[in-house]
Amino acid sequence: MKIKMILAICCLLLPWLSFAETSPELTEQEQYELWANTLWNSLDRQTGEIALKGNVAKLQVPDDFYYLSPADTEKVLVEIWGNPPGNPSLGMLFPADTTPFDAESWGVTIDYEQEGYVSDKDANNIDYNELLTQMKSDTRDNSNARVEQGYEPIELVGWAAAPFYNAETHKLYWAKEIKFGNADTNTLNYNIRVLGRKGVLVLNFIASMDQKAIIDSKLDNVLNIADFNEGSQYADFDPEIDEVAAYGLGALVAGKVVAKTGLIAGLIIFLKKFGIFIVLGIGALFKKLFSRKKSEV
Repeated sequence: MKIKMILAICCLLLPWLSFAETSPELTEQEQYELWANTLWNSLDRQTGEIALKGNVAKLQVPDDFYYLSPADTEKVLVEIWGNPPGNPSLGMLFPADTTPFDAESWGVTIDYEQEGYVSDKDANNIDYNELLTQMKSDTRDNSNARVEQGYEPIELVGWAAAPFYNAETHKLYWAKEIKFGNADTNTLNYNIRVLGRKGVLVLNFIASMDQKAIIDSKLDNVLNIADFNEGSQYADFDPEIDEVAAYGLGALVAGKVVAKTGLIAGLIIFLKKFGIFIVLGIGALFKKLFSRKKSEV
């Protein structure tokens, strides 16, 4: 077994095992249920207007979603999905009818990259087919390096949704289909970027390709959730005092600028799915445990 997989298992199971030590009189299943129930009840699931840290942007979260704070997001990513700690975000969105414990769950991480004002002047001149060809080549090079380091290969299969830029709302979105090793289901890498005066809001979906239809049906809702506050919006850009980013829309899609959020999201996708595989045997338990909880969201 690869070292990466061993570490993933350890990260995933450590919170549960630590909790189990405090209640040795319970069966293993009872310990897991108690731990999961306690963690779920500790999450503050919020709707309505949410002011994001830094006061540059806000969310308008409808009733069919819920928002988790940065602290609660850390609980989900680290304690439930088994990712390394210490990668703070601005929070996370989940559909109201799922919990992070469900095998079919998906979520949207939220971050902000203050790299300057991203010009959209090249929006109508980008050849996304040519860009995809270059991205596939870059991915192959990256895959070869991964294999040499003992990791599974990665392949960019193609667009799951071709890039689209709305010049009125200054929101850009696209989706890539990615294959990790011999995985039966490909990964869906869905991205939204909201352009602002001094930077970009980064929304990344954590999901698999078999969830694309449901995500497509929710895309407009998610696009409408996040926006910049007055004074920090794209139209508020002042060329006399504001910095301009060293890249344009094409680079946002291609990922030429190495953003920590993109790397984290890729890791989360893999470990989340790996974690679901580990606990798949007790999936029915979670269905029973959380069916009544969902109505409370």
